[in-house]
Amino acid sequence: MFELKTLALFFVTALAEIIGCYLPYLWLKEEKSVWLLVPAAISLATFAWLLSLHPTAAGRVYAAYGGVYIFAAILWLWAVDGIKPTVWDIVGSCVAITGMAIIMLAPRSA
Repeated sequence: MFELKTLALFFVTALAEIIGCYLPYLWLKEEKSVWLLVPAAISLATFAWLLSLHPTAAGRVYAAYGGVYIFAAILWLWAVDGIKPTVWDIVGSCVAITGMAIIMLAPRSA
């Protein structure tokens, strides 16, 4: 159950980070409103707070989170940008998720 909660928290964290980066992208590249920077800043602050909720060493959390972020970014590419992932995108995402699982599930001494 702990691992499932952690994985869900990683996905929420990834969503906050992606939104926080995507909104400035829209302002810079798509000439959308500068006001998008306000929710972007809130989203990035939420991202940092969410990362702090994990009960393990920060470096390990960041490393494991990276795998989930890669997977979530490919989903974003498909769902939001409308670009279908290639086989290589999917394989790379699966490798990243596998790396995350190895980091999270490895036995540790107390």
